Amino acid sequence: MSGKKKPAPEDVSSVDVWDLTEDQAAAELERLAAEIARHDTAYHGEDKPVISDAAYDKLRKRNTQIEARFPKLIRDDSPSGRVGSAPSEKFDKVKHAVPMLSLSNAFDDEDVREFGLRISRFLNLKSEEELAFTAEPKIDGLSCSLRYEKGELVMAATRGDGQEGENVTANVRTIKDVPHRLKGKALPDIFEVRGEIYMSHAAFSALNAQQEEAGKDPFANPRNAAAGSLRQLDPSITAKRPLQFFAYAWGEVSELGAATQMDAVARLGTFGFKINPLMKRCASINEMIAHYHAIEEQRADLGYDIDGVVYKVDRLDWQQRLGFVSRSPRWATAHKFPAEQAITRLNDIEIQVGRTGALTPVAKLEPVTVGGVVVSNATLHNEDEIARKDIRIGDMVVVQRAGDVIPQVVRVLDDKRTGSEKAFEPLETCPVCGSHAVRDVNEKTGKADAVRRCTGGLICEAQLVRRLKHFVGRTALDIDGLGAKQVEAFHAFGWLKSPADIYRISAHADELKQKDGWGETSVSNLLDAIEDRRQPDLGRLIFGLGIRHVGETTGRLLARSYGSFEAFRTAMEAAGEGADSTAYQELVAIDGIGSVVADAVVEFFREPHNREVVDDLMSFVTPQTVEQADTSGSPVAGKTLVFTGTLEKMTRAEAKARAEAMGAKVAGSVSSKTDLLIAGPGAGSKLKKAESLGVEVIDEDTWVEMANS
Repeated sequence: MSGKKKPAPEDVSSVDVWDLTEDQAAAELERLAAEIARHDTAYHGEDKPVISDAAYDKLRKRNTQIEARFPKLIRDDSPSGRVGSAPSEKFDKVKHAVPMLSLSNAFDDEDVREFGLRISRFLNLKSEEELAFTAEPKIDGLSCSLRYEKGELVMAATRGDGQEGENVTANVRTIKDVPHRLKGKALPDIFEVRGEIYMSHAAFSALNAQQEEAGKDPFANPRNAAAGSLRQLDPSITAKRPLQFFAYAWGEVSELGAATQMDAVARLGTFGFKINPLMKRCASINEMIAHYHAIEEQRADLGYDIDGVVYKVDRLDWQQRLGFVSRSPRWATAHKFPAEQAITRLNDIEIQVGRTGALTPVAKLEPVTVGGVVVSNATLHNEDEIARKDIRIGDMVVVQRAGDVIPQVVRVLDDKRTGSEKAFEPLETCPVCGSHAVRDVNEKTGKADAVRRCTGGLICEAQLVRRLKHFVGRTALDIDGLGAKQVEAFHAFGWLKSPADIYRISAHADELKQKDGWGETSVSNLLDAIEDRRQPDLGRLIFGLGIRHVGETTGRLLARSYGSFEAFRTAMEAAGEGADSTAYQELVAIDGIGSVVADAVVEFFREPHNREVVDDLMSFVTPQTVEQADTSGSPVAGKTLVFTGTLEKMTRAEAKARAEAMGAKVAGSVSSKTDLLIAGPGAGSKLKKAESLGVEVIDEDTWVEMANS
């Protein structure tokens, strides 16, 4: 078997559909199928969506566009042919006699007009005036099918994957809006009523108040609360939850008794179901769009969540002719609302410190309901964004929320300002540990990074566990038996708060033996593995310190350049005296070390907290020195070399390696410290600078002779 790793797939998620190659399209369809399936499970199966509806719709749309361009690449597991997610194993499964499909989406008025034109073309109508639609609010709840036989409720099922759902009959029977027996006489033998189970805003607020009073986590939004309430294994719990039901469609029926969508839904009302009073028959596309905007204006006052308006061809015989495409009916579409917005006051701006040390400003808002969710926090992204939008503490702001993603401040209402608002002052120290907080500067553009970061990685509580995992990782100290789970556990026990604490774990040996999963042998093995890392490899140790921008290769490069930890640390602290210092100039002159890396390393050792942690660690370990090759007789031993131009006899990497093996240091730029410049064809500014400084210059042939001598 080959030991080669399979190359990582190319990221083409941002490549335009029309620019994709066939191989790229196939890879993108594979990615989309997996990602959409994951989100379907989170939304339909677990009632815990992790992205907004808009972001999900964008994934679906991209998948559809790629399949339209590359039809032969359509996968067997394509999301286009799938609705929802597999039913939960907690409930018995129910196979739908008529599939419960999903709807296509329209996102603006133009999409709606195109939908109407497609219908007209398909039916070959001479005039659009012949075509009527129904328009009704799209309830943001949980789809459910209710089966009645001879007027009696015999089965209730969730949508599931569209073909098969979950049997929730006992739970649905507790919902007051669902009649156990249909009203009226001469009832059909079979009639499946379909609609949406939902929770009102008032009921949702009351339920969350009960949750918090009982010490339980509140629900994120009414849809999640409704879905979680319906999926209780104990129907008595569902009975205590204030669920409601709107009827708007049907599945298998022995006799419908209507010729139009409007009349069929009206009949559901005569059966005893609540139907939406905002449902309307529209005689034109313009009337549909006008009703959409009318519903949009009433949205905040409805008392329940909706996320759009559903249009359906009114004539049922035309619905039959139109049929279905993929997972959706041709005769219906959902006109989605844009992300919801609300106006509130920004009371304060707080700084949160992430696991990577990123300082993120967060708006503390006067609580406001946006899309059925009470919002009191919103992300402000970074201090540049605050400056660009001129956001001040005390401002009235427009807050936007889409699905369950973090709300954001869209804009400030300048005309609401009173003069008492305060400008935001960026923090220069970490609010968690007090270390310096800095913004990296891009070496090429000279612009500051958008994100400000804490430099106290080894002592900052917000970053600590992540940093410790890095320190013991396979590419750093690689302590056998001390992995991510053990680091988390030891930190929770209070034993592990710095790298040096790893070497103090032996003091907790007896206590550790009493913990689950640990015994005499496993504890002994761990302590032996820790003891085995008393003399760590220098490059691994430097990398393990978690200094920003210092990866494995850079760690080895610094180790090779300075030889010992003492020399490395002394040089870094000296470099902290300023960019003009000799130590700093020597650091940036190392080939592969630019100003960004140099500044990060210098800033690390400039922080007193970091130096204290390193001092503590050095009391337990003695890093190995990097053995220098015997370079006696080498014409370049101890000298600083710079290569420029095109090398024709050997690669740049080979020339660099050969020079280092001969005891030379290879720098990336020419300075007064440069001893020798090797110039190939095309040498430019470095050659001119070397000549102006009187640096010795040789060509590649001379270098090759020197290297082979």
